Amino acid sequence: MEGAGGLSTSLRRGTLEFCVLALMERGDQYGTELVRQLGAERNLAISEGTIYPLLSRLRRSGWVETTWRESPSGPPRRYYSLTPSGSSVLQHFRREWAVFRDTVDRIVGTDSP
Repeated sequence: MEGAGGLSTSLRRGTLEFCVLALMERGDQYGTELVRQLGAERNLAISEGTIYPLLSRLRRSGWVETTWRESPSGPPRRYYSLTPSGSSVLQHFRREWAVFRDTVDRIVGTDSP
């Protein structure tokens, strides 16, 4: 059986893409900014070595698109934005997640004994 750290990793792995899509729904994002925002949330801290392959998968899926923009400091940045297809997938995830979460809560219970 996995330890507590392994459990967090497994839960994060299944939902991280949708968390990234939800952050993009608020506006265009670049990779380092996504790492910072996710790191501010408990159990969602990731590295740049994780975010860029994830962003590449999202782009290949057609859920995000990219543009290059000048940076106020340093080289140009690649910004990622949600496509209509990505928005649709995110809305579907939200519906499925609510049902899934309610089912798991009902089975395992969320109240302390």
